[in-house]
Amino acid sequence: MIPLPVWLDLFGIAVFAASGALAAAYRGQTLVTFSFFALVTGVGGGTVRDLLIGAPVFWVQDWRVPAICLAVVGLIWITPVRWWQGRALDWFDAVGLSVYAVLGASKTLAMGIAPITAVLMGVITACVGGIIRDVLAGEPSILLRPEIYVTAAALAAGLFVLMGWAGVPLLIAAIIGALAGFALRAMAIVKGWAIPSYKG
Repeated sequence: MIPLPVWLDLFGIAVFAASGALAAAYRGQTLVTFSFFALVTGVGGGTVRDLLIGAPVFWVQDWRVPAICLAVVGLIWITPVRWWQGRALDWFDAVGLSVYAVLGASKTLAMGIAPITAVLMGVITACVGGIIRDVLAGEPSILLRPEIYVTAAALAAGLFVLMGWAGVPLLIAAIIGALAGFALRAMAIVKGWAIPSYKG
């Protein structure tokens, strides 16, 4: 399977890095903390994926990845905080989640790994960076909240893999999968959609 365009990968990294930097901004942290949060959020999930599938860790091989994370940090650092009020972090995270789920699945398939595993790697790619960010920020992990998050990543990755298996052109499958995952996460943000919790 031919990898997706590099620009799509860099876009996903940028929006995830923005969500990390915003988590630091909301807490009035230093530029160092901004940078650390952005880098961890931007590359965390992809790093775990690459280690699990035996691929070279992507950001170590490509200087543009940390450069983009730091550029996003600089942009958020110099802009007025009012620009980022409301649920900006949630929306950046939703975009990053949906794009990264597809990218993670695509890279895994390109390594010759089974489709079901590729879907799981898409979820890991999309979710782990945000989970690390929340833990570092002292927030309850998204895994411990009933709102739809991991499910949206699974939808994006699963739909992408399924359409690719059906012969849909790769980029079209990626766009549809990412849009579906983003739409589900967006409804969770706007409407408060959540997965039923265990009642015992």
